[in-house]
Amino acid sequence: MSHANAALTPRARLRLARLIVDEGWPVARAAERYDVSWRTTKRWAHRYAQRGCAGMTDRSSRSRHSPSRTPQPTIGKIVHLRWKQRLGPVQIAGRLRMPASTVHAVLTRCRINRLSHIDRATGEPVRRYEHDHPGAMLHVDVKKYGNIPDGGGWRYVGRAQGDRNREATARRTGARNTRYEPRVGTAFVHTVVDDHSRLAYAEIRDDEKATTAIDVLHNAVAWFTARGVTIERVLPDSGSAYKSYAWRDACTELGITPKKTRPYRPQTKGKVERFHRTMTDGWALARFYPHTAISGRSPITRLTNLPGQYT
Repeated sequence: MSHANAALTPRARLRLARLIVDEGWPVARAAERYDVSWRTTKRWAHRYAQRGCAGMTDRSSRSRHSPSRTPQPTIGKIVHLRWKQRLGPVQIAGRLRMPASTVHAVLTRCRINRLSHIDRATGEPVRRYEHDHPGAMLHVDVKKYGNIPDGGGWRYVGRAQGDRNREATARRTGARNTRYEPRVGTAFVHTVVDDHSRLAYAEIRDDEKATTAIDVLHNAVAWFTARGVTIERVLPDSGSAYKSYAWRDACTELGITPKKTRPYRPQTKGKVERFHRTMTDGWALARFYPHTAISGRSPITRLTNLPGQYT
């Protein structure tokens, strides 16, 4: 792109250079014709003679050599201190004995000048991804919730009344632990979230064993298939149910490619983790929530091949 105050555009430069090189015009006459200096006219004619039409475009004004540029090993030290210790420009400059302005310039150039660009757990740059169509990837996980006793739990009725409700529930169900304390039990919510649309399928089960996880997967695949979505891959965590041969064989039977996540790296399947947080606030703890990941729209709107939606 030409400078805002440039007298000649690339097209005008080409016409000017052709007058001199191809048609033999004197440089002074061509310069007078286009109202530019003799030196400018000579430069564009010389470039045209050497490189042709390609020589009429602007060149970068960046110097070929930068002796004062921060050395690459120093840049590596700055990035390391930022990633691993989350230090600011002033602290890094003090450790490396260099100006804080130079450190800030390096951080800006590497796009880690803001801590929001860095993962809080690992200090590495945040990497976001989204598959381009529904069914390309399903995120699978299990969320555990304590069952609510008859009459309500302690979150809403208080600790004392909540304990009395737990005792009343235990007398009705007979469920107690080895110390004869009331045992209300745990609900295991098996959740399957589509990576592209964030559409979720969930079932409440009594355990998180491999047979239960496989049954939920079959039901989820049938549910998505009924809505015109073909499942290609599935990404669970590293739990024992998902590392079993039975899980692998079930995925093969369904024509799904099972994927794996790094241990202790829940960010890889952050969509289902975020859904669990939303589910906890909006359903388990009865708080209203909007869906902000896809600009406030409902996840079902991202499925463009729903049966009967255009009829």
